[in-house]
Amino acid sequence: MMREADDDHGLPQFPGRDPQDMLESTLASRPDGDLWVFGYGSLIWNPEVVHDEVRPARVWGWRRTLRMWSRINRGTEEAPGLVFALMSGGSCSGIALRVPQSRAERELRQLWKREMPRAVYDPRWIACRTPQGVVQALAFTLQPSSPSYTGELDDAQLLDILRTCRGRYGTTFDYVARTAQALRDIGIRDAELERIMELAAQHRLDAKSA
Repeated sequence: MMREADDDHGLPQFPGRDPQDMLESTLASRPDGDLWVFGYGSLIWNPEVVHDEVRPARVWGWRRTLRMWSRINRGTEEAPGLVFALMSGGSCSGIALRVPQSRAERELRQLWKREMPRAVYDPRWIACRTPQGVVQALAFTLQPSSPSYTGELDDAQLLDILRTCRGRYGTTFDYVARTAQALRDIGIRDAELERIMELAAQHRLDAKSA
């Protein structure tokens, strides 16, 4: 089964950022009841976790951004690709996945293997607004201090990555295009993501040629 979050082999392990310790802390702070997970990238089209319900969801104070290096799944150490991250500022529309309480710990541990093998993300419980009300969902966020944060990329850099970078699960462009389509399928138009797709189209990039 495809695991879209990188293992980030070769990156330093930061003091105080042991993945297992962070898992136990997250489990200890988990809200009572069913587990909710906020999906903003590949979790939309490749969730992997067993869930009973999917809701459209929006979070405030966080934005989806293509600013995270991918050194395994969508690129290599020599030519890193990109994946989406949830970073501070703005708002983000995505989905909320409900995992039944009886499976919550089991599924969270499995999700941790996918998202947190090197503790790159900062997992947070954040308020997600859904049509049925607000739920506290787990979201995998990225800090600017992370070695996986790209910093600002200009369009020339972005196009070069979209055109050339490939990892064990395919190209960066394929990943971006899948996410864009998955968002459209659930009625979400992300302005920056649509701009990236239009930029790619102007330069005649597609999933087959990238």
